Amino acid sequence: MAKTKRRKIMLLTGASRGIGHATVQYFSAKGWRVITCSRYPFPDECPWGGGQENHVQIDLADPRKTIEAIEVIRDKLDGQLDALVNNAGISPKGPNGERLSTLDTDLMSWGQVFHVNFFASVVLARGLKEELAAAKGSVVNVTSIAGARVHPFAGAAYATSKAALAALTREMAHDFGPLGVRVNAIAPGEVETSILSEGTDEIVKNLPMRRLGQPKEVASAIYFLCSDESSYISGTEIEVNGAQHV
Repeated sequence: MAKTKRRKIMLLTGASRGIGHATVQYFSAKGWRVITCSRYPFPDECPWGGGQENHVQIDLADPRKTIEAIEVIRDKLDGQLDALVNNAGISPKGPNGERLSTLDTDLMSWGQVFHVNFFASVVLARGLKEELAAAKGSVVNVTSIAGARVHPFAGAAYATSKAALAALTREMAHDFGPLGVRVNAIAPGEVETSILSEGTDEIVKNLPMRRLGQPKEVASAIYFLCSDESSYISGTEIEVNGAQHV
């Protein structure tokens, strides 16, 4: 009797909208089992396509709760994790929706942003390193074009956390490589989601490709980095921004 092929498993944070939602749909369509993490409970009308048994509610801004959630996640695995996608990210705004700079971002906001956008990524990867190693899996960190240049809408805490995440990607690739685990990042630019800031249209006018990116285009890049097609790619950050960075 032929051995049944094991279904691959991805764990994704920030699943409820935008790039995260598109990534769940993309991997699910490829036959993967997707375990989602969000600060929200699993809704009756699921916006991200998984099931209650494949969802973990985590407040990534709380380090203690993030560490505690690792055991909950581990119980949902079969001893192997093929992909960890650290997609969750927050970018606080001012009272009128304005960008918060280094001069007006309070210390508590800095801490919350770094816990969600940076620390949670390494906490989850370290906590699940044995499962990632068993599957010879991949970690993909979602950074941002804001991590490499001052952005008109992304705040200072968000931008610096994403720059730190890019550096963390290199460090993790070095440290996880001997375990057979690849670690990469993707840096999206202006992507058409529900959280676009007012004024994005002006940015689009100057983009070489003259259009916004689509969440599915980012999801496909994530999938590439989790597939065998990228089996010798590690420690890199792929720009997914229609040449906005040039």
